Amino acid sequence: MAIIKCPECGRQISDKAPTCPSCGVEIAGKITKCPHCGEVYFSSQEMCPNCHEIAVGVTHPVASSAAVKDPTPVASPSPVSSPAPEIPSTSQVVSSTSQTVPPTPPVPPVPPVRRPGVTASGNDGGEGNTPQEPQKKKNPRSIFIISFIFAVLACGIMYYFYDSANRNKELEAYEYAMQSSDPMVLQSYLDTYKDADEAHRDSIMAHLDQLKQNDQDWTNAIVSGSKEALEAYLQKYPNSLHKQEALLKIDSLDWNVAKAADTADAYQAYLNAHTDGAHIEEAENALKKVKSRDLQPEEKQMVSGLFRQFFQSINSHNADGLTATCEDILSSLLGKNSATKADVVTFMDKLYKDNVANMNWHINNDYQIKKREVGDEEYEYQVQFSARQDVDLTDGTKKEQLFKISAVVSPDGKVSAFNMNKVSD
Repeated sequence: MAIIKCPECGRQISDKAPTCPSCGVEIAGKITKCPHCGEVYFSSQEMCPNCHEIAVGVTHPVASSAAVKDPTPVASPSPVSSPAPEIPSTSQVVSSTSQTVPPTPPVPPVPPVRRPGVTASGNDGGEGNTPQEPQKKKNPRSIFIISFIFAVLACGIMYYFYDSANRNKELEAYEYAMQSSDPMVLQSYLDTYKDADEAHRDSIMAHLDQLKQNDQDWTNAIVSGSKEALEAYLQKYPNSLHKQEALLKIDSLDWNVAKAADTADAYQAYLNAHTDGAHIEEAENALKKVKSRDLQPEEKQMVSGLFRQFFQSINSHNADGLTATCEDILSSLLGKNSATKADVVTFMDKLYKDNVANMNWHINNDYQIKKREVGDEEYEYQVQFSARQDVDLTDGTKKEQLFKISAVVSPDGKVSAFNMNKVSD
């Protein structure tokens, strides 16, 4: 497909177009191109309207003998001054055609072209002269102008694609820099695209300033060595590049605090705050060690509650309540080894002598408890405390005695050994 000029109206169109979109004349299959000068004209024309080259494939009638003898073309008579051409008589035509003429190849006559006002000899208006228009030559200036226009158009197209490619490249670099947290990436964009859109450069510079402030705040938090400063930094910059480093630093600070306290509460607080901390295993081992060594508040509460129930059952002379606080077999009960629950009931019955009207035991809450690990996280508790016995006798008198109690509590939270000694009346 080529771009040509419409032979009718001169508009630039495709040589494959069915018709000219401007004037409507048929184009496809109806035009030809002069091989001599390149002019495009209708195929129905016998010659190029520009250089008058005979169209290829156009045939002309064979010239008469008279024309062969005198091949000089006769110009068309002037419509005004030239006399009408002499018409030969019938006898002349018959005579001329009867003569024997040697066969010669047909010579296509050059059609006369008359230019108004100029004769064949170059004189103006002379009668008897055949005016003929001189053959047109290519105009170098026109060719140069057309070539220049095409060159400018090609350069414009190339520049458009080049500029478009640069814009796309700049846009990609801008989007990448805006998503980056590396100041070097942003600075590289500013150095590379100095002629970029002002809004883009302003956004990059604002982002770069924010990253620089981020780095300054991070430095201040690290230098302070404070957990509060690190937490404040993370609250201000939740997506900072230093987030993981800050969390590890906080984890380390909390672990140091737990180790310094060396208590079950401190170790448990670390485990609760750092479910995936770097010192979880150490904290669990330390917590286990502390629990085996130190009595925990809940353990002391368990022991005190057990002996409160033990003596309340004696006060109410409740055998079932008393035996519920004891193991099936006690290692020692008032000096007796391997005592049973029945022995415990017997002990209570002996306290209620015939002259006893009422009895009340009061625990002084002066517990001294030691724990000992007897299994995997199973502990036995050795307990010492004092208790006062108030007895109302049947004769109306009262009796008060102080006892020192020594006992053992099993991991199941029951009395496994019980002994007491009277301190004073």
